[in-house]
Amino acid sequence: MSRKEKKRVRGGFVDDTRDGMKKNPVLFSVYFILRLLIVITMVLQALNKDYYNVLLCLFTLVLFMIPSFIERRIKIDIPDTLEIIVLIFIFAAEILGEIREYYILFPYWDTLLHTTNGFICAAVGIAFIDILNQNDKFAFKMSPFFVSMVAFTFSMTIGVLWEFFEFGMDYFFNTDMQKDTVLTSISSVLLNPDGRNVPVTVDIQSVAVNGEMWNYGGYIDVGLYDTMADLFVNFIGAIVFSIIGYFYVKGKGKNKFATRFIPTKIDGADGEDESALVGAGKDK
Repeated sequence: MSRKEKKRVRGGFVDDTRDGMKKNPVLFSVYFILRLLIVITMVLQALNKDYYNVLLCLFTLVLFMIPSFIERRIKIDIPDTLEIIVLIFIFAAEILGEIREYYILFPYWDTLLHTTNGFICAAVGIAFIDILNQNDKFAFKMSPFFVSMVAFTFSMTIGVLWEFFEFGMDYFFNTDMQKDTVLTSISSVLLNPDGRNVPVTVDIQSVAVNGEMWNYGGYIDVGLYDTMADLFVNFIGAIVFSIIGYFYVKGKGKNKFATRFIPTKIDGADGEDESALVGAGKDK
């Protein structure tokens, strides 16, 4: 690359940075601060020779590029509010959750993230219908109730697929993505001395493994309770935004709150005019 080309690239980068600061100062600030924190964390992990966490930091930086890639290449406009939430979500899950061990320090950290995931995925589900409806090949009409049901179903499906991923990582690679729960009692038909289909409840006072007593105060459940809790809070997040989406569609896109979370097609993409499913506006 010649000097002139390098200068042009640097100049273009500076111009893009200035434009970003002027058009979306809040988004630009969040993006800059989080990326700076990730780089600092990566350097510290490299000094500690924890190369797995270094790779995790690099992976997080790659994830941060996805919203911009979607907007520039796929021509989908991601509202500022949604993009900020996505960036914070990624940072909270990978850097704070994994590297800073917030999953252990704060018991409800994982619950908060799964609730947010359900909320975001429901918004994306509505956006899918919106974008498909703008294409003449797929144009169709749905009732507000059906749109909200599709959004809810999409969100729950993503939640289930993620739990499959967690189980697969734990099973094949001996990780502990599905965190354990200590149970002080258990109810099972296997404990019925008569072999009947009647559960017997037993209070767990002590547990011995390979002849060694465990002092955990009960039996360790290997992920079932964590999985069901994650799906339940994902359900709550999905329900909340599905209801918001229902009134968004019913009100023909006049719900300004909903438009902050629903991606839309960029005006003029693929030679088509941007007209949201119900004529929704954007916050950009």
